[in-house]
Amino acid sequence: MKKETICVQGGYTPGNGEPRQLPIVQSTTFKYDTSEDMGRLFDLEASGYFYSRLQNPTNDAVAAKICALEGGTAAMLTSSGQAANFFALFNIASCGDHIVASSSIYGGTFNLILTTMAKMGVEATFVSPDCTDEELSAAFRENTKAVFGETIANPALTVLDIARFAAAAHAHGVPLIVDNTFATPINCRPIEWGADIVTHSTTKYMDGHGAAVGGAIVDGGRFDWMAHAERFPGLCTPDESYHGIIYAEKFGKEGAFITKCTSQLMRDLGSIQAPQNAFYLNLGLESLHVRMPRHCENGLAVATFLQGQEKVARVIYPSLPGDKYYDLAQKYLPHGSCGVVSFELKGGRASAERFMKALRCAAIETHVADARTCCLNPATSTHRQMTDEQLAAAGIPAGLVRMSCGLESSEDLIADIQQALEQA
Repeated sequence: MKKETICVQGGYTPGNGEPRQLPIVQSTTFKYDTSEDMGRLFDLEASGYFYSRLQNPTNDAVAAKICALEGGTAAMLTSSGQAANFFALFNIASCGDHIVASSSIYGGTFNLILTTMAKMGVEATFVSPDCTDEELSAAFRENTKAVFGETIANPALTVLDIARFAAAAHAHGVPLIVDNTFATPINCRPIEWGADIVTHSTTKYMDGHGAAVGGAIVDGGRFDWMAHAERFPGLCTPDESYHGIIYAEKFGKEGAFITKCTSQLMRDLGSIQAPQNAFYLNLGLESLHVRMPRHCENGLAVATFLQGQEKVARVIYPSLPGDKYYDLAQKYLPHGSCGVVSFELKGGRASAERFMKALRCAAIETHVADARTCCLNPATSTHRQMTDEQLAAAGIPAGLVRMSCGLESSEDLIADIQQALEQA
């Protein structure tokens, strides 16, 4: 099916006389006739459900839709995008291991990798998305387990050269994990460019209405774990916490990663998405293919307007001709990037604060990628845990405003920006 059809009908096919809308299975547990029936589930010998902390029918249907949209082989939902990124990395990297990551990523993920995972014994080397091939290769170590980046970085809006980073990762025997939140599979499918694992904060465009927090992980099903068995013992040696299963042998390239992530990490850490949230997410997915072009249309209109304003020092929008990442955007995102525009005001942080306070249509929110236009100053909010040096390395100056263009009239958005600029 085409992506438009998958958005509407993917993941769930009702049988004769069954609900046309995806049912919300609001149950913590499931009943079986015999202990043997349940035992087969615990042994991973049969498909089914026994406890919603691990899997739930509503969640699995929505995960299947996202999997189809990304062109993957297996997927799972998590309670948030942060949980998705943590699970994707921690599924293969543990104490004593190392990660290579782009320095231009969402501040929360940067802090997760730099601080929290470091406390767990996982070290990281951050590289610029613009680094040379030599600099990228030099970042790898013998204990490197993964490379991580974002298709479109939040909020720096750098575009990752997915194919180049994938080639470097594969040359060193590790997978590339790409957070595809801003682009969504409507505008880019990283697996087609060599990525192995794709993550999402479904809270953003996929939900699209600010209704439900959530995340997703999709496995591309192409990375050969057994070919690098010594590097990935968690997937390629018996898991004594789960009956000695060797995931890569039992479930192959297509299913090993997600099965381990569910059976092990979700079992122990429990960051499950609520079935009610998955239901809301599915409603958002049904219109994703219609909404994304409008977000991109409004984003480009706003970026074009801002480019000519005297009080604006610079505009960052990858689909804007002349942008540093325009060529990469045309390669990976030819039909549009996203609705998020970042711009730096002359006068720095103080001007940014005055500008945002004067807005009438756009709201100041710790949110992005919504049907309603919102904005924030990352240096004082989402990225405030970063030093000035780290902000500079991530391409986020103190006076940067991140504006997420919603689905309103672009003329109204521009008029609101214009009057706010007069007071900045």
